[in-house]
Amino acid sequence: MRNVVLQKDAIHTGSLILVNREYPYQCAKPADPIPLTQDAPQILLDRRAAVLLTELMQKIHGWSRIVPVSGWRSRTEQQDIFDGSLSQNGAEFTRKYVALPGHSEHETGLAIDLGLKREGDEMDWIRPFFSYDGICRVFRTYAADYGFVERYPAGKESVTGIGHEPWHFRYVGVPHAHIMQEKGLTLEEYLELLRDYPYGKRALHVQKDGLQAAVSYLRGDRGADVPLHLPSNLPISISGDNIDGFILTEWRGRHG
Repeated sequence: MRNVVLQKDAIHTGSLILVNREYPYQCAKPADPIPLTQDAPQILLDRRAAVLLTELMQKIHGWSRIVPVSGWRSRTEQQDIFDGSLSQNGAEFTRKYVALPGHSEHETGLAIDLGLKREGDEMDWIRPFFSYDGICRVFRTYAADYGFVERYPAGKESVTGIGHEPWHFRYVGVPHAHIMQEKGLTLEEYLELLRDYPYGKRALHVQKDGLQAAVSYLRGDRGADVPLHLPSNLPISISGDNIDGFILTEWRGRHG
C-alpha cells in the first residue's frame, strides 16, 4: 500500500471538475495553459487537453477544415463577452448561450469551441457553426477516444443550464468520455452516477479496446485534507469534482 494525502483545495482541480451555474470555478486560472496551434497562438488550452486535441486533429487532418474559435478565457474576458452579449443580444439569448463570469468552463482551460470553415461565411464567435456531418462527424467519431465530449447536447438543457451547443467540447479524459458517450450522460449526470460507486466498496468497471479501468468516488472532508491508502501496484489518476469529492480511476492493464 502507499499513503497519499489529497489536499482540500484539490477538489477544485482536475479534468472532471464540474463548472456550471451552481458550481463556480474556484481557481484564478489553469495551471499550465498552452497555445493550441501556431496559427492561433492566442487560443490557449490546458496542456494535456491541447496535446490530445492536437493528436486528434492530426489523425483526421482536422485543422484544414476546422477552426479553433475559443479556448481558455480569463474571468475578465468572460465578463466582457457576457456584458457584450447582454447589450447586443439581450438577456434571454445571453442566459442560453453565455455562462456567467466565474461559472464558465472556458475559465478552466478544459473547453474548446470549434467552428467549420465555410467559404464566404463570417465566423459567429458566440455560436460558431459545427455540424453533424462531414469533417465534423469525423471529429465526433474519434472525440471520446481522446477524452472529449460534446458538453451541451440537445435535450439536456434543463440539466446543464445551457442551450444546445454543438460547437462546445470539453476534455474529461479517458475512460470517462467513453462512458458518458455510451450512456448519453452530461457531466452533471455522470458525476451523480459515480456517487453510487464509493471508493473501496464498489467501482464502475470499464473495458475499452482491451484496456481495463475501475472508476469510483471518494467524498472529501470539508475544510480538511483527505488521507488515502492506495494499492502500490496500480496506476491511478485522481480528479476533484468541484463539488465535494474526488473521482479515482484505477488502471488495471489490458485484458487478454
